[in-house]
Order: sequence, then structure tokens, then C-alpha cells
Amino acid sequence: MWFRQLSFYRLNQDDAPNNEQLSAALEKRPFQHCMGLDWFSEGWVPAAGHLDAPVYAVRGCQMVSLRREDKVLPSSVIRDFVELKVAEIEDKELRKVGRKEKLALKEQITDDLLPRAFVRSSRMSAYLDTRRGWLMVDSAAASKAEALVSKLREALPPFPAALPRTKIAPHTAMTDWLAAGEAPAGFELDSDCELKDSGENGAVVRCARIDLTADEIRQHIATGKQVTRVGLIWQEKIRFQLTDMLQLKRLQFLDLLQDEASQAGDDRESLFEATFTLMSEELGELVDALVAALGGLEEASSPTAAPVTNNTPAAVDENTAEVPWD
Repeated sequence: MWFRQLSFYRLNQDDAPNNEQLSAALEKRPFQHCMGLDWFSEGWVPAAGHLDAPVYAVRGCQMVSLRREDKVLPSSVIRDFVELKVAEIEDKELRKVGRKEKLALKEQITDDLLPRAFVRSSRMSAYLDTRRGWLMVDSAAASKAEALVSKLREALPPFPAALPRTKIAPHTAMTDWLAAGEAPAGFELDSDCELKDSGENGAVVRCARIDLTADEIRQHIATGKQVTRVGLIWQEKIRFQLTDMLQLKRLQFLDLLQDEASQAGDDRESLFEATFTLMSEELGELVDALVAALGGLEEASSPTAAPVTNNTPAAVDENTAEVPWD
């Protein structure tokens, strides 16, 4: 239940779907297992095993979960089968197999192997916070988060979510915080960071388990390096790394929240509701505070991701949909 990383999008609250609209749309696109010649399949599933509907709604938040299955068929396996088939033909027919014939054999062998390939399953959760106007996605990979948003756009076009852009660029703010040796109100510096040289050499310095107020950190900044990642603790409740792409990595909900959730009850329904309620409330407050520390939001929109067909492998590009600050 506890998110481990976070990408967040701005929601147009006036156009955000209500529970009935969202449920009806996602029920039309349920998850189905990856079969036959499909390389992958995607669809919506209940957020937890004890739930039946694709939307779990409580206190103005709507949780959804996208499941995906990918066929695992390494290119080396296909190549080995092709080489065996080519050798068999050349031995029997005493001739060389040409390039076009090899390509045709590769396609045929791939089609033969796909239905028998292993399947890798994954799941990504997200929730709409319609009170604050955020879509929270449990992923810090831009391509994966955008894939989930794209599926929501397919189900509810046009889905009113856009990548946020703050008035102060995250790398500028993080560099200022470390130069001053102090985080903004409500936050405290943790013990890890990453700095990059903006020059041609692109030197990278990664620090772990270190006092971020130390002189050596400021010396790196004085030589022109910018902070691209910094560890922060919010209200002694949540530890995380903030990146220059406004993503939260290595989310850790500290004992105060863990203990509060565990006191909700012994049955899984009560624990699930308590955990989700706590998590959504704290993450909402954290994101609001973080955006405020970065000067608030500018008006910006996110490009609509192109739909992915269901008969080819999906390419993963970690830089997809990232919006750089000037």
C-alpha cells in the first residue's frame, strides 16, 4: 500500500471524473492475460485483493491500479532457434539460406515461441486527489508514470492531468538550500545528495551518509555544480529524495505513520482504508508544501502520450515526458 516513489500531475478539478464516471470507464477496460501473439497486455484491476471494483474511493481520493503482463522472449533464444533451423535447411538441401529467408524464419519462429513464452507481471497504482487537485502515481520513472496517465486518457478522453511546472526550478532551489545549509520550513536536510557539473565534462558527485551542511558540499557548489537530487525529511514523517525532475524517490513513511496505521484494526479492510487515508493525506500535504517551497505552480500542460498498440513490445524510455526547467 505505501507508495515507494512518486510522480505527480496537476488535475483540473472542474473536469476531474467522479467515482461513478471513473468506475464506469475503467470497467470497460479490464485487465486480460497476455495471450497468443501479443507481446504485452494492460488493463485495470482492483487496488487490493479484497476489493471488487476498479476504483477505491475514500475521503475525496480515488485509487486505481493498472496491471501489465509482458512476454519474456530473449532475442538470444530466438537467434539460437533460427541458427538451428538454418543449419538444418543447409544440411538437408545443400544450399545457403539467404537474408530474406532468415528474416522470414525469424518471424515464423517468434510466432511459434510467443504463445509458450514466460510472462512477467507488474502492477502500478495511482490515486486522484480531487480535493487538492493532484494525480499521484507510484513511480519515479517518467515513461511508466506517463503510460498510466495515457491509459486514463484512453478511458476518459481528454483526461485533465498535466505535468506540473514550478516557478523555481527544482535544481535551482535544491542548490540554494545546500548552499545555505538549510531546507525550507517543514523540511530538513537528510544525508544524501547528487551534484552535477553543468560544464562540458559533466562531472557527477554523489554523497551518501554525509552532513549536507558540511563545507565540502558548499565547495562543490562554489565550483559551479548544481544539485540534481537531495534527501529530505518532511515533518519527521516521510523521508525521500527530491530530483531535479520534480519526482520523489525512495519514499519511506516513518514509524509515526506506520504505528498510526497499524492501530486502525486487525482486519485487512480496516488496515487498507487506514493506510490509504493516512498516506493520501500526508502525501497531499507534502506535495503542497513542496510546491509552495518552489514558488508555486506556473501554467503548463503535459503532452498527450501516443497510444501503444497491443501487438509489439513497449519501448521504455526513462526520459519520456520529462519537462526541463530553464
